[in-house]
Amino acid sequence: MLYQFYETQRSMMEPFADLAEVASRLFTNPVLPFAQLPMAQRISAAYDLMHRLGKDYEKPEFNIRTVRVNGVEVPIHEQVEVDLPFCELRRFKRFTDDPATLTTLKSQPVVLVVAPLSGHYATLLRDTVRTLLQDHKVCITDWKNARLVPMSDGEFHLDDYVNYVQRFIRHLQGIYGNCHVMSVCQPTVPVLAAVSLMASRGEKLPLSMTMMGGPIDARKSPTAVNNLAMQRSFEWFENNVIYRVPDKFPGAGRRVYPGFLQHTGFVAMNPDRHAKSHYDYFQDLVKGDNDSVEAHRKFYDEYNAVLDMDADYYLETIRTVFQEFQLVHGTWHVKNEQGQAERVRPQDIRGIGLLTVEGELDDISGSGQTAAAHELCTGIPPTHSRHYEAKGAGHYGIFSGRRWREMVYPVVKSFIAEHERGQAAPAAKPARKTAAAKKAAAPRKATAPSPAAAPRARRTTAKA
Repeated sequence: MLYQFYETQRSMMEPFADLAEVASRLFTNPVLPFAQLPMAQRISAAYDLMHRLGKDYEKPEFNIRTVRVNGVEVPIHEQVEVDLPFCELRRFKRFTDDPATLTTLKSQPVVLVVAPLSGHYATLLRDTVRTLLQDHKVCITDWKNARLVPMSDGEFHLDDYVNYVQRFIRHLQGIYGNCHVMSVCQPTVPVLAAVSLMASRGEKLPLSMTMMGGPIDARKSPTAVNNLAMQRSFEWFENNVIYRVPDKFPGAGRRVYPGFLQHTGFVAMNPDRHAKSHYDYFQDLVKGDNDSVEAHRKFYDEYNAVLDMDADYYLETIRTVFQEFQLVHGTWHVKNEQGQAERVRPQDIRGIGLLTVEGELDDISGSGQTAAAHELCTGIPPTHSRHYEAKGAGHYGIFSGRRWREMVYPVVKSFIAEHERGQAAPAAKPARKTAAAKKAAAPRKATAPSPAAAPRARRTTAKA
């Protein structure tokens, strides 16, 4: 009933939010007498803030219209390459009539960006995509809001997520010959599983994997997010955060983890910071600081737009990643599209590059959680693996903003280019290792001072 109660309350508040927006404009319109009243600017700011606190935030657009490639402004056209019940593979196609630029575009690497399905839309990676488009062909997983997916489209499990990633990789390989995969936050785990299963079957693998700020091993440096998942029982999550979609939506009756509950959790992690941000927004409106006002609006238009997650997928992620640690224990079995269970064996991955990225101040995925991928992928030699820690960067800083563009992206770009030139060969199905071989392949002790250092990875850190 909580979901129905929330929707009823939101529907009742919507007219008042719209009225507050109109009132705010009345007190700033110079041709109306309201703008001449004392404290008109403060009254307008108060109504504006009321509107933003009460409005409904819909899915934002990527809004990437052009990108500069080698000094030439190149138009961007979005198109859906693959449309599955719970996800679209969205391509950002670049156009130009400049011969030299066209030659450059055709020769650039293909990158599949796997966006997180953890509450926010894929547009959260807008800056990631925009930056990558300067030097790469880019596609992204655009996950759908589960409340808009009819029950007739079936269920969505963590296994389905893994199978979706494999389908997208095969699709890009079929068009371009091969691709690189970048996963940000939550999808690092299913992406590693997807590539592991492809390797175990002897399928053609991506040329490289870039994993950024994800819970490969959530036991390391646990954060508040990790602790909540580990301290509460599976039954607690099922009984307290799972609800059915109300009748007004296409997905009526589907069991989901509602977006509004997720948003409440996001805000509860840093309530003081959000309160101060909104107070600063009010003050900037009064002062007429339009740049700061617009920056606030852009951030919260994205931050407040959330989607529902299918309950099966969410609960299985909690159990698999944060409670039983099945990936690092080697006990994870994934059902393929034929319904057969296959064991996830990261040690079977060979012939590709592995780059892990962490933020020094990440409070979502703690230090060492992403770097743990190197300990699992023992078939990738140190010459093809690398770990990078972005100094001064928090969770969002490793894929968005100045630190992403100036510190992290050059490392990612260089690593992808290195393995694009190498053109790794398809991985053959590896033979089982003998005891002696396993001992020889065991990771060496870390020599770097930070606990986030991967034992087998070549590590660099950015200067603050």
